[in-house]
Amino acid sequence: MKNIRKSIVWVVCLGVCTFTGNAQFIPRQSLLALSKANHMLAIVDAATLQVTATVPVGEDPHEVIASSDGKTAYVSIYGGGSLHTINVIDLATQKHLKDIDTRPLLGPHGLAFVNNKLWFTVEGSKTIGSYNPSTDSIDWCMGTGQDRTHMIYVTNDAKKIYTTNVASGTVSILQETPPKMERMPPPSGNVPQGKMPSPPAGRIQVRHNWEQSVIAVANGSEGFDVSPDSNELWTASAENGRIYIIDLPAKKLIQTIDAKVQGANRLKFTPDGKMVFITSLRSGNLTVYDAKARKLLKQINIGNGAAGIMMQPDGTRAFVACTPDHYIAVIDLKTLTLVDKIDVGGAPDGLAWAQ
Repeated sequence: MKNIRKSIVWVVCLGVCTFTGNAQFIPRQSLLALSKANHMLAIVDAATLQVTATVPVGEDPHEVIASSDGKTAYVSIYGGGSLHTINVIDLATQKHLKDIDTRPLLGPHGLAFVNNKLWFTVEGSKTIGSYNPSTDSIDWCMGTGQDRTHMIYVTNDAKKIYTTNVASGTVSILQETPPKMERMPPPSGNVPQGKMPSPPAGRIQVRHNWEQSVIAVANGSEGFDVSPDSNELWTASAENGRIYIIDLPAKKLIQTIDAKVQGANRLKFTPDGKMVFITSLRSGNLTVYDAKARKLLKQINIGNGAAGIMMQPDGTRAFVACTPDHYIAVIDLKTLTLVDKIDVGGAPDGLAWAQ
């Protein structure tokens, strides 16, 4: 196995990197990795597995996501549910552009970028919200009423949102309902000078509503993923080590597997949907399940514990943040073996893909 890759290298690779006017080489496909200890975002060239740049971020970075065009990264600054900042990073110039202030919503954590918007959980406020980059504003939010609303998944049409509520032991399914047409009441009284008049009587207003379904799983259910066919949601409980499988069209729990993954932290399907990977912060084993057979395939020893998982979109590799060991483990998805390690700074956690 190769040594841990440590150096920051500027790589000239034809067809893999792009040259910019700032004399920087930008990998066309990059792994984004957060270092909690160093308060840094590392940009890793997916072709060479070399760290090409690092960017300072806030004091407690937990999750990262890239925009659909791969130009911008967003980093949630969590603070155990007490902070209120999402960092915005320009990936081309490797510069911290600005901060999104989520106040009065506290504790931003889970992130998704769908339909040209950033979607996020705010754990301290038991809420999900969306940020519109084009208007530089938080344009929607909805409370879950559940404790520690933590991770998030948004469907491609942005009509359904899934989240785990760690302390409540539940999964929330939020679904946008068909819009309702409402007739606005006529204006009443005199309109003060300089004020905008009320809409004319009989004007039709479109009202958008969301409905929430709450499904009980187990306390400590944190990491989760949705199958590529959108039919199932899998989550694992850190407290009892079990996997919970939800039928999404039926919105009901259909199976529980005693996987014995105590300390389960993150869970991720492979791009083909055939396997499910589960990390644990209490174990050095990466647990791999056959998604169809519901059977354990393998346990891969990768260190002393792990958190974030990112699958390479082409289905060749998985990247696993080994937080206690201070490296990213690289897993070959064909052989299910540890093939490399990447040093991105102390206590790596949140991972994302940019292309």
